[in-house]
Amino acid sequence: MNPTTPTPTPAPADPTTPAPTAAGGGLDDLDEAARGRLFDDLQQVLPEVWRSFGQGDPRESVVVVPSMSVDHLAPSAGAMNQAMEERFLFLLLLLRQPCLRMVYVTSMPISEHIIEYYLSLLPGVIPSHARARLDLVSVGDSSPRPLTDKLLARPRVLSRIASLVPDPARSHLIPYTSTTRERDLALMLGIPMYAADPRLYPLGTKTGCRRVFAEAGVDHPFGAEDVHSVDDVVDAVLELHASRPDAQWAMVKLDEGVSGSGNALVDLTDVDAAAADPGDEGGSLRAVVTDRVLGMQLEDERIETGAYLGRLDERGGIVEERIVGDEVRSPSVQLRVTPLGKLEILSTHDQVLGGPTGQMYLGARFPADPAYATTITREAEKVGRVLADKGVLGRFALDFVVVRHGERWQTHAIEINLRRGGTTHPFLTLQFLTDGTYVHEEGRFVTPSGAERHLVATDHLQDTSLRGLGVDDLFDLVARAGLHFDQSRQAGVVFHMISSITECGRVGMTAIGDTPDSAQDVFDRAESALLTEARASLVPLPVPHRGRLGEGLR
Repeated sequence: MNPTTPTPTPAPADPTTPAPTAAGGGLDDLDEAARGRLFDDLQQVLPEVWRSFGQGDPRESVVVVPSMSVDHLAPSAGAMNQAMEERFLFLLLLLRQPCLRMVYVTSMPISEHIIEYYLSLLPGVIPSHARARLDLVSVGDSSPRPLTDKLLARPRVLSRIASLVPDPARSHLIPYTSTTRERDLALMLGIPMYAADPRLYPLGTKTGCRRVFAEAGVDHPFGAEDVHSVDDVVDAVLELHASRPDAQWAMVKLDEGVSGSGNALVDLTDVDAAAADPGDEGGSLRAVVTDRVLGMQLEDERIETGAYLGRLDERGGIVEERIVGDEVRSPSVQLRVTPLGKLEILSTHDQVLGGPTGQMYLGARFPADPAYATTITREAEKVGRVLADKGVLGRFALDFVVVRHGERWQTHAIEINLRRGGTTHPFLTLQFLTDGTYVHEEGRFVTPSGAERHLVATDHLQDTSLRGLGVDDLFDLVARAGLHFDQSRQAGVVFHMISSITECGRVGMTAIGDTPDSAQDVFDRAESALLTEARASLVPLPVPHRGRLGEGLR
């Protein structure tokens, strides 16, 4: 196939054939401008692919590449990378469409038992029929490099994936993130990508977020964008202190930080008093603030301050006031722009945060509290329209900080995630399993029968004792303890990131109930049962009696 043409041609049937090239050469022969033009041509077919999707055409397919193509300062274990790739397995629920074919790509092979677990959740579908329409492709590379990089370095694997697409004109790529790497992957496969154009990536950086918020006219914390050096940070903190003298904390955020790991706190407590005391921290306000900046508390304790400042210098970041109050929460709104240009409100969540300073994403509750759910939705819609006008495509999320003042909640937009995130898989799991809809005007999720559903989810059910369990032990517990999702009641638990349970002592789960309390109760019971089983698995075994062993050898 040749991605130089707007309409892709069929993929080569032989998986040993060299990967497709552009204009007789490979991607390395094309500069960024040429790749951008090819990508524009390829994306022109996406609206028609979208219109025909789910219409029962046996040629329709999707290629799922859950590559974590994001830069992390702290190293990740290969097992954790594999688990994050498997976090996207909820998309197997798309196979409830009886004709759809799916190619799911990972770094390492997925246990067939995990695949069976997800297919068993499919409502009204014979699991073996769905399995026959699913092709699993693994690279066989457990290194922490992004999956997309591994694929682009292996032309024969790309050709194999391309050969599994029945008709490129009726297929599309679903990535986790959409960097230039995923764009190049779409070009090599000859199928359009359902995600934001990577040329719009700056809109999702911390600096880009603040500028979009200003353009949309939504409230966001006081601060400064595009800072790079320690002096830039100090200047911004001094300006913040002058404008908000009561602010106790300033936040520094790397432009490309993910899930709070690029955040740091600067303590502004009593900086004026310290500056007035020559024997304390330096004798001038700037010197005191500089000292506080160099001693800032990083949210990810695995990162050295020097490495953090190096990344700030290289990629940039922001400084802004940390919003505090008697009650502070961190909800988010999920939206999408379809290939037909329609902006849709998908869901709201209350995020569960943790970490040293409470900025690390751990999980979510859905829907968000009705006290502010419709308010943040209206603000998010303003931002969404700005993004749609700029050409953003696919799913994205907006994070807020809300502070209660009496009976009133004040909202502050703080982040745009131009990608699928930690709230994507729990919500879509619920939606695929129940066929329900989020009514954003009311802040409620309702099934076709009119029943409400709520969920509590986490990616961080973590305990060292979990290493005593294997994948099959988890499934055995699910069966014995009645934790499996019950289609008749439309309630129960769905586990994810399952392969990391033994090596990392961590697993994720989504608990679904008909009220917030019942969803939390399902979550708590599942967590308790899992940890009880895990701790029992570590009870030491008795040493066989030597005398009996000796008798057996006679």
